[in-house]
Amino acid sequence: MSRILIIEDEESIADLEKDYLELSDFTVEVCADGESGLKAALEKDFDLVILDLMLPGMDGFEVCRQLRENKDIPVLMVSAKKDDIDKIRGLGLGADDYITKPFSPSELVARVKAHLARYERLVGSGVKPNDVIEIRGLRIDKTARRVTIDGAEKNFTTKEFDLLAFLAENPNHVFSKEELFRKIWNMDSVGDIATVTVHIKKIREKIEADTSNPQYIETIWGVGYRFRV
Repeated sequence: MSRILIIEDEESIADLEKDYLELSDFTVEVCADGESGLKAALEKDFDLVILDLMLPGMDGFEVCRQLRENKDIPVLMVSAKKDDIDKIRGLGLGADDYITKPFSPSELVARVKAHLARYERLVGSGVKPNDVIEIRGLRIDKTARRVTIDGAEKNFTTKEFDLLAFLAENPNHVFSKEELFRKIWNMDSVGDIATVTVHIKKIREKIEADTSNPQYIETIWGVGYRFRV
């Protein structure tokens, strides 16, 4: 029997969702705020999470981001907000689906069943889920070679992606320009280390809100670069 976690602060909606899911033979637990919901999702074994976007304290976006850093179960995001930007952001943070209130409880149950079936097929087929790095709104999908920042996808060249992924896979480690050139370009760096500087600049322009005060890739003067977590 599949176990479902509902994170929803509106008691009437949570009760309605719970009733319909239990009638479909699911085991259901409800949390009324983001902090307790995230704690339950991380500490217990659930097969799917139904996550409201507007929660007291920690909102659904942050719950989804932290959950995705630790688990790969289906997440169905629910919201009364109809703006496309919220849908794009939610899906970009790793939600598997987005449903807008008001909705039919039977539609919710149908979507839950569809996502559980899809996930079971994926796991049962032996197909590994995408290799993804997620840090503070930055999502690097190594399998699909896609990068999103706060849900917005950014276009990267092959070497820009390889360089960003390598640094993110080795957080808090300082690499010299020579080391990065050898790792990414597989060549001796004599006379070519400016290539690394140019690529770091282009990456920052795509992922940093303020390139003069980078939050992801730091310059360690006289040494090289470090990806900060």
